[in-house]
Amino acid sequence: MKYASSTLLLLALGSSVLWAADNKPSPIGYSDTPIIPGTQWKVHDIDRPRPEAVTPGAKLGDAPSDAIILFNGTNADAFQSKKKGPDGKPTNEWAPCAWKIDNGELIVDGGDSWTKQEFANCQVHIEWKSEPHTEGNSQKKGNGGIFFMDRYECQMLDCDNNPTYADGMTGCIYGQTPPLVNAVKKAGDWQAYDIVFTAPKLDGDKVIEPAYVTTFVNGVCVQIHTKIMGPTKHKNITDYSGSFPAAAPIRLQDHKNNPPIRLRNIWIRPLQ
Repeated sequence: MKYASSTLLLLALGSSVLWAADNKPSPIGYSDTPIIPGTQWKVHDIDRPRPEAVTPGAKLGDAPSDAIILFNGTNADAFQSKKKGPDGKPTNEWAPCAWKIDNGELIVDGGDSWTKQEFANCQVHIEWKSEPHTEGNSQKKGNGGIFFMDRYECQMLDCDNNPTYADGMTGCIYGQTPPLVNAVKKAGDWQAYDIVFTAPKLDGDKVIEPAYVTTFVNGVCVQIHTKIMGPTKHKNITDYSGSFPAAAPIRLQDHKNNPPIRLRNIWIRPLQ
């Protein structure tokens, strides 16, 4: 009985020591570790600046606290359209966004629209919907697009039971790289894009490193840091010849659907 009591006492003392050791404050950093190659910081560097806190949206798809809201259902003031000349064609003069708002949704009708602000590296969230009874097929059915820096298109298209060319499907880099999978929902449902765009690197106004894009359609990854070969073209190849800006507006495409597609919940996070 005494042996059992002694054993229990030793176990209790051992547990107390372990508990005390486990509850010592954990170091918040170190100053005696090697420098990470290619940086000025040591491994677990106590002096390395910590990222600022960002509050995520209350539910998936809601804008985080550091996002710029481009459209939340109340107005389209973040966008602008181009004035039309006497011949009905767009000019180079800006006008207020021509798209109307219905039930908190932006109706894509009246020509393309551009953000008033210019962007380079960024994360974009946008939701869109095409109607089940939209006229046409292939590229004439539920078609839209988001053009980063006014020149690199990530395609929106009703790809549910609507065959078209692979590099023209939702989630593609238009005319270049098809999506990994077709992740669209049926027409009439809201679709969601989450896109991380890496702008090309420049030497002056010449591209020395291409743009890249990582894309999610309805939460499904369809592009993984995919190289963009150059500005979007139709029925032709592309490259980075010519001059390029460091930042430019984002353009949303009006592809003249009947009825028009609708947009909602558009926000952007500029990225360093």
